[in-house]
Amino acid sequence: MAVETDVLDELRRLRTRVPRLTGSLAATVDGLVLAHDVPETEPEGLAALTAAALGVAYRLTDTAGRGDFRELLVRGARGYVATYAAGTTAVLTLLAEDRVNVGRLHLEGRRSGGRIADLVATRVGPGTGRHADRAAPEPAEHRATAPPATARPIGTLPVRTPQRPTHQPRPQTGT
Repeated sequence: MAVETDVLDELRRLRTRVPRLTGSLAATVDGLVLAHDVPETEPEGLAALTAAALGVAYRLTDTAGRGDFRELLVRGARGYVATYAAGTTAVLTLLAEDRVNVGRLHLEGRRSGGRIADLVATRVGPGTGRHADRAAPEPAEHRATAPPATARPIGTLPVRTPQRPTHQPRPQTGT
């Protein structure tokens, strides 16, 4: 069974466990949809915005010295958007009504994020899923203790250094 089918099953089970949950999406950290259950919402756009928010959230937690990103909660006038880390390569975004039990949303979102992380880690690899050309992550017991120096943590964005303009603006003359 493909990873998308397994993840979609998890998203559907999540909807039954959380009353007032109106949609859910699992995506890669770079904004590619793995599976979704988001009626009346464009999943590709939501995945792209989730990736952007993830990058900002990661930098915020890092700058504030709060450790690795775990979750992000945004409250709007008509409900919530909650994003949870699902391992190092995936993210789970949930849409909920304003009257949702936020504690329950967090509890089930965290659990589903862990399950999705396990599904993605064990199933993504040659011949499976949308990302069939990507190798599955190596099990923790076989990994080196330190990540390679060139590895970039999830959600980090490149930092751009402003440059001085090469020309000077012409002064404005008034009449």
